[in-house]
Amino acid sequence: MAVELKETIDKRREEIMDACEKLYETLGFQSINIKVISTETSFSRPSIYNYFQTKEEIFLGLLTREYMKWNDALKNITDRDSVMDRDALAGAIAKSMEERKTLLKISAMNLYEIEENSRDELLVEYKRIFKRTIELFDECLKKHLKVSEQKREQIRYAFFPYMYGIYPYAYPTEKQISAMDDVKLSHRDVTVYEMTCQFLKLVL
Repeated sequence: MAVELKETIDKRREEIMDACEKLYETLGFQSINIKVISTETSFSRPSIYNYFQTKEEIFLGLLTREYMKWNDALKNITDRDSVMDRDALAGAIAKSMEERKTLLKISAMNLYEIEENSRDELLVEYKRIFKRTIELFDECLKKHLKVSEQKREQIRYAFFPYMYGIYPYAYPTEKQISAMDDVKLSHRDVTVYEMTCQFLKLVL
């Protein structure tokens, strides 16, 4: 009975997070609230509060889920039978990052506010999953590069802060593009894959 209850709760939480993610594709963070989210689900606004106390907790749940998916991809890279060279490893990690648009957007745009307005236990769970991401990233480097622990640490400390800046470059708004054009600031279309791969090739 307890297992069935947990499965039901998890399923409802997933539906709420799915609705939030869908809205986040077209709306800004400030425009999304629990009332708006409820219109995209089968739940009323009061019902959502049974699963999340704030909209920030929904976003934190979404971010945690994104990191869990990325962890699966990183583990698959580590578990490959053949050892990859630096270029192949850069490409594999870039490919895994290319599929994490929501993770990159939340991290670049709203992470501080989300963490500040979520319950401690949910924040701890997110940090636990994020810690696992760092461990898996390190395992990828250890398996395929055979570099020292110090070098792996240097790569990690270079990559993760860089990662938080990828989204604004890969997805500039029309307003930002117009302003750059007005001042003749050169810019070009660049993908998440290109930005990630180019950077990793420099630091690996």
